[in-house]
Amino acid sequence: MIANQFPSMNISSAIFDRSASNLESCPDESLPEFAFIGRSNVGKSSLLNFLAGRRELARVSRTPGFTRLINFFTMSKTWRLVDLPGYGFATGARQDSARINQAVREYLQGRPNLYCVFALVDSGLAPQAMDLEFVEWLVENSLPFVLVFTKTDKVSATTVQTNIAAFKERLAEFCESLPEILTCSAQKQLGRGALLAVIKTALAGAQAEDADSESGHPR
Repeated sequence: MIANQFPSMNISSAIFDRSASNLESCPDESLPEFAFIGRSNVGKSSLLNFLAGRRELARVSRTPGFTRLINFFTMSKTWRLVDLPGYGFATGARQDSARINQAVREYLQGRPNLYCVFALVDSGLAPQAMDLEFVEWLVENSLPFVLVFTKTDKVSATTVQTNIAAFKERLAEFCESLPEILTCSAQKQLGRGALLAVIKTALAGAQAEDADSESGHPR
C-alpha cells in the first residue's frame, strides 16, 4: 500500500493520560477511543509509537506480556489510543494473567466510546488458535474491529500473503463478512497512512452523527 493513497491526518500532540487496572479507573468517556491488542510480542508498542510519531510514547520491552495495565494516550486533544494488555502472556503468574484478561474483557464490552479495535496478528505466522479465538470473541460481541498484520519486514511478501489468505479462510468459518485487513511494519515505517485513515474515517462519521443529532435529524 502507498501512503499517498490515504488522506493525511496530522497528530499535533501525543500525551500519556493514565494507566487503568479496571473499567472504573479508566478516564472519562468524552473522547473517542481506538484500542490495540494482540498476542504477546506482536510488536504492539512499536506500532503505537510509529502511529503516534513518538518514539517513546509506549514503552517497548523484549519481555513478552510487559504491558499489564490498560494505557491511555490522548492524541491531538481529541481522541485516544488505548494500549491493551496482550493475551497469552509468556511470563507471569496465572492468576495475574486471568485478572488482566478480565480487565480487558470489561473494557471491550463496557466502553461506550470505543470506536474500533485494532486486532494485531504476526504476519510471519500461520493462523494461531489464540488469535482466531480472540477475533471470534470480537465477532460474537459485535465489536467493530480491523485486522492488522504486523512485522511484514521480517518475512517475504509471499509468506505474508499466504498467512493472510489462510487467516481469511479460517475467519470465514465464523465471520459472515470479512473485516478490513491492513499490513504494517513499524521497523520499515509502512502502513501508517492506512491505519490513520481508518481512525480519520471513524472520527468523521462520529462528527456527522453528532451534527445530525444536534439538528434533530435521525442517524
